[in-house]
Amino acid sequence: MKDFTDIQHHIEALTKWTLDFYPRLILAIITLFVGYWVVKFLNRMVHNFFLKKDYDLTLEKFLQSFISISLNVLLFVLVITELGVKSSSLVALVGAAGLTIGLALQGSLSNFAGGILILIFKPFKIGDFISAQGIDGTVKEISLFTTKLNTFGNQVAIIPNGQLSNSNIINYNEETTRRDRITVGIGYNSNIKIAKDILLDICNRNENILKEPAPEVYVGELADSAVNLSLRFWANNDVFWAAHFHVLEELKNKFDEAGIEIPFPQRVLHTKEERTS
Repeated sequence: MKDFTDIQHHIEALTKWTLDFYPRLILAIITLFVGYWVVKFLNRMVHNFFLKKDYDLTLEKFLQSFISISLNVLLFVLVITELGVKSSSLVALVGAAGLTIGLALQGSLSNFAGGILILIFKPFKIGDFISAQGIDGTVKEISLFTTKLNTFGNQVAIIPNGQLSNSNIINYNEETTRRDRITVGIGYNSNIKIAKDILLDICNRNENILKEPAPEVYVGELADSAVNLSLRFWANNDVFWAAHFHVLEELKNKFDEAGIEIPFPQRVLHTKEERTS
């Protein structure tokens, strides 16, 4: 009789647990489906937002991934809580795991945060020629952790975004035009006016050099062995280097034709013959 009473007691307890559990299970399933729909809806909103804005595709993918992971974790916590698991213990476990991972990946997280700042504020974009961290090159790729530059020698320089976002960056393509400054020395016996006229004539004949603002030549320095002239002119970014190298070559040729000396370091050796008796 006692055994029958125990069995009946267990059946009643199981029935009560089942009646209590099923509503929670149904609510958890509803929460799961609604939450899944909300995650998809938010990702679709992010995608539509980026269609209207000029942001990097990498940032869009990151935000979609971040939203999906974060909300799915939150959804998991809500579903487990609905099933009867204490939320305080679960949140503490997730927080401890997050702290441990964060400390282990501290350097990577710094680069990750730097990548987000670069993608949001866009100090440069793919195709820009920049100078950063002592490296000059064209931006080839911007990822969440590193930025790749193509140097003049066609090497690929990989710079961590954490360092890049916290250092000075010169973006040579931010403006459509760029000013060049070339310094050339002439001998003290050379005619300054003729030299300046030659330099200005070279600029005026070069179609890649802008006529407005007009090219200018100044006496920049009276150095020890030369009068240094400073030539300044403007050119569009896409033809800047073509104009720069053309001027260097032409000024040498024209100065030679006009007999204008470009001083260079010279060393004179005097020998003394020893007399032998």
